Amino acid sequence: MSNSSYQRPLGVNGGGYTNGFHGADSAYMPSLDDVLRYIHEDWDFMTEEHCIPVQVALQLMDSSSLGRANQYGQFKETHERLQNALKLIVNEHHQGFNSSIGTFHKIQSSIQSSQNRIRTLKESLVLAKSSLSITKPELKGLATSSQGYDEMLQTLGLIEQLQLVPERLEACISEKHFLAAVEVLQRALRMIRRSEMENIGALSDLRITLSNQEASLTDILVEELHNHLYLKSPYCDDRWKPRSQWLDGIIGTDRGSLPAVSPGRRTLYQFLDQLDMSSPMLEDASRNAESDSFYYIQLIIESLSKMGRLDVAVDRIEQRLPVELFKVVDRTNNEVDERHPSGLRGHTWNKKGNIGTALKDDESKAHIIHDFLSDLYAKFKAIAEGHRVLHDVVTGIIKREGVRDAGSLTGGFKELWKLYQSEIRSILHDYLATDGSHQYRSTQVQGGGANVFQRSQRDKMKKMFKLSDMDNSSTETAKERDDLDFILKSSVPGLVSDLRWPQGIMTNETAQHHDGSGTGHKLLVAPSVFNMSLLLPPSLSFLQQLKNIVPPGSDIVTSTLTSFLDDFLVNVFHPQLDETLSDLSAQTFIELDAFQEDPQWPMVARKPIFKVSELGHTNNMKALTEGCKGTSSFFNLVTSFCGMLDTIPHDQAFSHLIITQMVTYYDKCFGWYKALVTRAEAQANNGISLKAAACFAQSAEFHDIITKLWESEGLDRQELLEKENALLILDTSEKPLEPSDIISDRKAISSLCLLYTSMKWLASKVIQLRYITDRGLDSSHRQSGHQSRQGRRWTLRDSARSRKEGLPVYLPMTHESVGAFDGIVNSYQELAATALFTLHFEMRCRAIDFIAHSSGGNYQLDQSVNEPEPNILLLNANLVSYDEFVTHYLREQEHEFITLGMGHLLDQLLVTNARSLKIMNAGGCERMQLNILVLQQNLKNIEKDITLSHSAHFFHLFTEGPEAIIAKAKESGGKGLEFNYDELKVLVELCHSEALNSSRRDVATQAKKGLSDHLLQLSEALWQS
Repeated sequence: MSNSSYQRPLGVNGGGYTNGFHGADSAYMPSLDDVLRYIHEDWDFMTEEHCIPVQVALQLMDSSSLGRANQYGQFKETHERLQNALKLIVNEHHQGFNSSIGTFHKIQSSIQSSQNRIRTLKESLVLAKSSLSITKPELKGLATSSQGYDEMLQTLGLIEQLQLVPERLEACISEKHFLAAVEVLQRALRMIRRSEMENIGALSDLRITLSNQEASLTDILVEELHNHLYLKSPYCDDRWKPRSQWLDGIIGTDRGSLPAVSPGRRTLYQFLDQLDMSSPMLEDASRNAESDSFYYIQLIIESLSKMGRLDVAVDRIEQRLPVELFKVVDRTNNEVDERHPSGLRGHTWNKKGNIGTALKDDESKAHIIHDFLSDLYAKFKAIAEGHRVLHDVVTGIIKREGVRDAGSLTGGFKELWKLYQSEIRSILHDYLATDGSHQYRSTQVQGGGANVFQRSQRDKMKKMFKLSDMDNSSTETAKERDDLDFILKSSVPGLVSDLRWPQGIMTNETAQHHDGSGTGHKLLVAPSVFNMSLLLPPSLSFLQQLKNIVPPGSDIVTSTLTSFLDDFLVNVFHPQLDETLSDLSAQTFIELDAFQEDPQWPMVARKPIFKVSELGHTNNMKALTEGCKGTSSFFNLVTSFCGMLDTIPHDQAFSHLIITQMVTYYDKCFGWYKALVTRAEAQANNGISLKAAACFAQSAEFHDIITKLWESEGLDRQELLEKENALLILDTSEKPLEPSDIISDRKAISSLCLLYTSMKWLASKVIQLRYITDRGLDSSHRQSGHQSRQGRRWTLRDSARSRKEGLPVYLPMTHESVGAFDGIVNSYQELAATALFTLHFEMRCRAIDFIAHSSGGNYQLDQSVNEPEPNILLLNANLVSYDEFVTHYLREQEHEFITLGMGHLLDQLLVTNARSLKIMNAGGCERMQLNILVLQQNLKNIEKDITLSHSAHFFHLFTEGPEAIIAKAKESGGKGLEFNYDELKVLVELCHSEALNSSRRDVATQAKKGLSDHLLQLSEALWQS
């Protein structure tokens, strides 16, 4: 409040008292609120209950220091102002006061009238009580009749409601509002099963209809549940098609680069996170329940639980689970087959025939398998997610309802996992196994090649008739179908809308073409163990993703999800791979022309090797054609096998297989070598079965010399050559060569060359596959205890992956198994060296044989001859031909090794074999010198800077006569002499041979005496020195 309207008293100030209202306008009348506020501020003690007015009055009259006489005027002024404020209020509200007085009288009169009415009502109630206490029999009958009429009306109302139930039920079912449908049906069943409704005969048909609808609704719910569990509904396509495209995109990539969550996977987790089973489900009638598959599954399960048919539904799911999974696989198979009509048409698979197609790994085949597995495993995962939702919802209902002994209701996922194992194992077996392949497209044989006169046994599985033969366009069929629809619609509402009339039934001819083995599914590609590289990576990827779907408490150990694949790979795949690999390896050497030269050798090697496969030189993973054979084909088989091993979890047992086949191939090649160097018939005296060159190559006394000769270079070779030639001449002198000792077949020589180049090429290629790994798991060696259990699940440790094209392949081995690998590579190299050494000795054996035969010629000539010995000409031709073979098949290094030292050997042979000459005169010596000259000229084309000076000098001494020979021996004193005593003795004997064989006795006697003298002189000259 402002100072102009009201001021607090200022108290005593100087000589007088100033009132709070002093100085104000006399016309101003303070309000009651202002006065009251002032009283509360300065006279508050008078407002208290314990205030005594007399005491206050006495204090106002007391002028002492303890009194309030100085405030009396203020008190009086305040009293006046309070009176004026009250007057003002009365003046302003006197009309309201007057009217309230009248209203008070009206209220008072109303209360009095109400009291009178209450007294009257009380009297009426007392009178009614007395009237009701008097007995009246007619009222009881009226009450009974009224009650009966009420019950009849209620019954008629219930009947009217029951008559509307089928229509309401059909509407709910057609709109997929199953909880509402169950509520309507159960309410109707409770109504119709009341005691008062049982005796109404008119309701018998309706009672039967509702009972049938209960069973039909159960069937409909179970069928709808199967449609969404096994992806039959079009609303389920989004659950697996995006994931299928995702899986198809990641096949062939490294598993380490895969995203953690696949498309569609978050949908399951979001649903499970939001799932609340603590209270019954409330249906949202405003949404399309079927568009959300997981919500729809929960809705159906809640509906079945509300009907009390949950155990029936779970039992049916378990019973139909194998059939439904089979249909999923079969449907996926047919879809992929329609997308790839040229996948496998008209191919027959024969284990003994076209086995070369086992290595076929073209893009079409890989694309078909990837397309099939990506769709199938995407569906399998979506089905597993549906069963996970089923499991969690059923478990939640069991906990909410407190159901006991409910173990049978939650074991469905474990059964699903068992069937997944069976299906995956069957698929792997069908596309890998060839042992049952005689059933593959067996019905195709019933074509033009079948005997039309032969009575075939009737197929008991063939249908005698089929509905597809009826005419669907006829009016009679349409009328019958309409009648059937009406009957079903009236008796089982909701069921007719789900019926789908088949467009056609599979004929018997189509049904016969189940191109499969164990599972009965059509095979999209030819079965082969090499399909494992395409089958196993997506299978392992699916199993790894399935670990995140397995519900807790399902009695499935997620760490052992792939253990069945361990058993399959070890117990099924390993034996099958062993058998197939053995068959494929056998075809590389089983044919007669497997060890022949192929015109395509320049594409894979620098020198000719054994038969090359048609596509083996382009890509190791390409197809080896029918009848593949040869070294290159075998190596392509090995690299294809190693490439496949790179895509599956490795086991040392697989490496042992290829090492075993490498040993087998070595055995076959060594057998081929034995066939080339074996005599037609063994000698009767000592049983030697190998030809001379092979005996020398494998002889211990020659082995060290020839090995050092092959490995040495430069001047060291000369000494080794002289030692080798000396041993050859000595051995052939003690045991002359026979015609069977010579490898006369030119094809055998070329085969030996091919054997050397092939083994050398194969050893150089195979050694590049050598790779030592620290993963020592070997399922072929049975371990026990903790080590066995620890090493079983190797599919979980190794991430299966697809090989990228162009990357090198390796054969993983441990430190234990690499010894066998190194041993077989050394065997290849040793066999190549043996073949090379045989070629080396064969050229020398031929020279020895021809020189031996030429020594038996006629060298007693009456006139000069301008032609050399025929055997010498044959020897020249033979050496030239042999040299051409070696030059064509072998490198310059091997050619030099084979021809090195031939001149020295021939030079020495001509001198050594002089002892075989019976008679020689000047004309014969001239012919021998011509032979030496011809040989020398021919050898210059084979071996560089070669001269036969030793033999030429030897026969030159013949022309000088025995005296000159003895003179040279005496002159040299046996030191630095080019020839030894035996050689000079033969030369002296040749000088006297013509006279010794003279027809005149005196000439012969004189020659004999002269020979003795000359030999004595020669002996004295050499021995004395």
